[in-house]
Amino acid sequence: MPQTLSIGEMRKNINRLPEQLAESPETGAITITRRGKPVLAVLSWDLYESVLETLEIVADEKLMKTFRKSIQELDSGQGIPWEEAQKELAK
Repeated sequence: MPQTLSIGEMRKNINRLPEQLAESPETGAITITRRGKPVLAVLSWDLYESVLETLEIVADEKLMKTFRKSIQELDSGQGIPWEEAQKELAK
């Protein structure tokens, strides 16, 4: 569960935000609220970069089409065992 701070708390503790994110790396974000409603998300740099990379991948229509086709092939049993794939990659 992400940590939550009000805007006022954030102002008082802005210098500690990096440490707060480091203390809970599983969340990677702190929710900032105004009058009890979420208005901002403060992300760790690693999570921010990960989100950007994910958005780039999802925005690539050709890559996503290939990805969906691969999932369908795996679901229909057309994949090869991992050991066989490793041998092919080692060649």
